[in-house]
Amino acid sequence: MKKIILLILLGFPTFSQAQDFILGPTISYQTQAGNWLKIGGYYLQPIANNAVGIKLEVNAQLGHSRNKFIVIPEGSFTLYPTFNNLIVPFTEAELTPYTLTPKIGLSVATIVEFGFGYGFDIKTKTDLKPIKGFTFSLGINIPLNAF
Repeated sequence: MKKIILLILLGFPTFSQAQDFILGPTISYQTQAGNWLKIGGYYLQPIANNAVGIKLEVNAQLGHSRNKFIVIPEGSFTLYPTFNNLIVPFTEAELTPYTLTPKIGLSVATIVEFGFGYGFDIKTKTDLKPIKGFTFSLGINIPLNAF
C-alpha cells in the first residue's frame, strides 16, 4: 500500500497539464514583530482563460520568541489580477490564530515573491509577544508540475 501511495504522489505531476493548476512546496522569510521562517505548500489555479490566478497556501511559521521556539499555523489566499507579464502584482491575506495580515506585492513568474503589508492583532497569546505591525516577506514557490 505504501508503494502505491508513493508512486501516485511521485507520478501526480505527470497526470495533469501545467495550465490546469500548479502545486508545490513554498519557503519564505517574513519579518513581523520578529523574524519568521515559513515552510508549507501551495495550490495555484489560473482562472478566466489563464488571465487571473488564485493561490491557496498553508504554512508553518517557525520562530523564536521570549526564549521559546514557536510554530504557528498559517493559511493564506492570494489573488494575481493578471498573468500577462513576467512580473505580476498580487494581493494576499494571511491568517494565523493570532494575526490577520493583508499584503500587496510583486511576483516574478509566480515563483519569487516580494510582499509587504500590515498585521492586525486578533488574539495575543499570553506567552507570546503580539505579532502585529508592518511586515515584509520574501518567498519562493517551487512548482512541481509546471514543466
